[in-house]
Amino acid sequence: MATGRNVMRAVKVFEFGGPEVLKLQSDISLPVPKENQVLIKVHACGINPVETYVRSGNYAIKPALPYTPGTDVSGVIQGVGEHVAAFKKGDRVFTISTVSGGYAEYTVASVDTVFSLSDKLDFKQGAAIGIPYFTAYHALFQKGSAKAGETVLVHGASGGVGIATCQIARAYGLKVLGTAGTEEGMKLVLKNGAHKAFNHRKKDYLAQIKEEAGTGGVNVIIEMLANVNLANDLQLLSSGGRVMIVGCRGPIEIHPRDTMLKESSIRGVSLWSASKEEKHECAASVLAGIDAGWLKPVLGPEYLMEKVAEAHKDIIHSQGALGKMVLLTC
Repeated sequence: MATGRNVMRAVKVFEFGGPEVLKLQSDISLPVPKENQVLIKVHACGINPVETYVRSGNYAIKPALPYTPGTDVSGVIQGVGEHVAAFKKGDRVFTISTVSGGYAEYTVASVDTVFSLSDKLDFKQGAAIGIPYFTAYHALFQKGSAKAGETVLVHGASGGVGIATCQIARAYGLKVLGTAGTEEGMKLVLKNGAHKAFNHRKKDYLAQIKEEAGTGGVNVIIEMLANVNLANDLQLLSSGGRVMIVGCRGPIEIHPRDTMLKESSIRGVSLWSASKEEKHECAASVLAGIDAGWLKPVLGPEYLMEKVAEAHKDIIHSQGALGKMVLLTC
């Protein structure tokens, strides 16, 4: 809870570096919503790998210091700026972006990045919608041109984006194959839309995927760790197959010839680069999925704000993702 009427707790980054640069401050002034903005009392905020890359300073996007990380919040509207008609105080909402940062007890967000949170989902689940589900739809359909009847491989399917991709792809009529690093992760993947799951720590898992995909191969691969898997991905693709790079933590060497005979393509994906129209399309699909009941975020580890540095260590170094990691702010 806020420590006073006009101050709150929030995580601040004063310098780029390791997880230790995340500092919990207790005397931060409450942000004030401007025109077409809302003030949200944050109940939970999703933690995404990209936030660790930005914090390190080794990413294309470098916010001005100091800053508060966090984009995927869920909570309750506390106040609205001028010209906001879509929301009122007391509305339950989730976001795909924030103006003042989501690792905080209160945040300001632009009204076009805020969406009503269904009563079917709690606030923790609400914090697991934004980046994972919008990215999954963006990668699958807007950039990957996936179609019903095609085969999709979700390479790293047990994390937030992976589970979102499995649920969406299954709902849209694709054959869904997923990989995970643990038996528990594989069970989670199967429970959330995958027809088959494979352990990517086993030596023969690529041969198993090839056998399952058949002579046609895999049409679309949603890749969470391109620096490890990209060269192998090219061997799994169908003619005209597409690899969508959602996550990468370093360089990799590939043989361009592996793309030629099949006329396959490799494409990077970032929700930050999506147009406003693309985001609206993502939102329509996500909200419809929640309403229909097939979109159900799976929660992973939960952390209090005091443990935010530990959360940033764990999201990179954990042995196998199991659902969406969230930060609890109240």
